[in-house]
Amino acid sequence: MAERPEDLNLPNAVITRIIKEALPDGVNISKEARRAISQAASVFVLYATSCANNFAMKAKRKTLNAGDVLAAMEEMEFERFLQPLKESLEAYKKGQRGKKEASEQKRKDKEKRNDGEDPDKSREEENEEEEEERMEEEQEGEEEEVEN
Repeated sequence: MAERPEDLNLPNAVITRIIKEALPDGVNISKEARRAISQAASVFVLYATSCANNFAMKAKRKTLNAGDVLAAMEEMEFERFLQPLKESLEAYKKGQRGKKEASEQKRKDKEKRNDGEDPDKSREEENEEEEEERMEEEQEGEEEEVEN
């Protein structure tokens, strides 16, 4: 756990960015107000985490999951945020699936390229061959320039 209460505060840069995005252009906020919002946000996060942890403990788990957080929001009487949170969670999951699929496709493409090559070659040998090929291409390019 944190040694000092200040260690539990959210980063000021994050709070400032959130405040700027929430307020209309031209509206300023005092340093004291920014500090108060920062402390309130930290307290909210700690409270939400504690409530979510209670749901995880009831389920005999040590890991909090999204369902725990959603249940905690409902218990804390923040029902109006449930739908936006669920939509954000779905968008996040969709993005993660897309990243995973792209990564798998990249790996498959790499395997296909390597299938035609000698599987016993080490990565170092492949790098050396690529370097030699690049140097040969550069030399050929220089020779063509000299001929012109």
